[in-house]
Amino acid sequence: MGGLALSFGLLIGLSLGLTGGGGSIFAVPLLVYGLDVPAREAVTISLAAVGLTALLGAVQRWRAGLVEVGTGLLFAASGVPGAPLGAWLAGRLPDPVLLTLFALLMLIVAARMWSASRTTAAPSAGSSEGPTCRRDPEGRLHLTSRCALLLSLVGIGTGILSGMFGVGGGFVIVPALVIFSGMGIHRAVSTSLLVIALVSAAGLASHLWAGRDCSVELVGLFATGGVGGMLVGTWLVRRLSVPSLQRVFAVAMLGVAGYIIVRTLA
Repeated sequence: MGGLALSFGLLIGLSLGLTGGGGSIFAVPLLVYGLDVPAREAVTISLAAVGLTALLGAVQRWRAGLVEVGTGLLFAASGVPGAPLGAWLAGRLPDPVLLTLFALLMLIVAARMWSASRTTAAPSAGSSEGPTCRRDPEGRLHLTSRCALLLSLVGIGTGILSGMFGVGGGFVIVPALVIFSGMGIHRAVSTSLLVIALVSAAGLASHLWAGRDCSVELVGLFATGGVGGMLVGTWLVRRLSVPSLQRVFAVAMLGVAGYIIVRTLA
């Protein structure tokens, strides 16, 4: 089991390193179907392992100057309160409906990212694209009140979706940063890791407070594998073009969405 857990952690870290999201999407199914971990414990382990891996990646890329800390903190501050609301909503939806909505959301985001990869990855610096958020010629975000409101609303939505589906939200955060803040895909991936780490920490605290089980051994194995995968993903991300990254991200989401649909129908 130890080797399998390390391998699964490696895949999660690689996903986080390449796309800034997808780690927690893969973690719970791998724990449940690959290691026979009860679903509720799998969510807690996922939050701990993915949060630790994302935190390491965020620190590493912050040192390289790739993380927009202010934008990331704004997302996290507005996303964390939305998670309990999402969890409340999830408790009132039948599992098949919830899973189907999850799969449809992933298909929509994947289609949007694939479409963007055929044109441009993101609005260029100084572009006026976007309803409120603009950047100067050096690429710095002008955080006006309207821009801050927009990003906060998107952050709240991300938190709600994270609470509903039990994921870190990277599959929503990265496209949102690209589309709404005009951030380049590489910086969006890096900034997303900071948001995932903070949101995962809040989610983990709530699960532990509720008395949920959490295997320290599995967290350690997943996190160790995740660190290795993160390093590999960080190396690869510098060698892939923006359209390639977007397509990898889209294909990964399509695969997970297809798996969820098949399992739900079965």
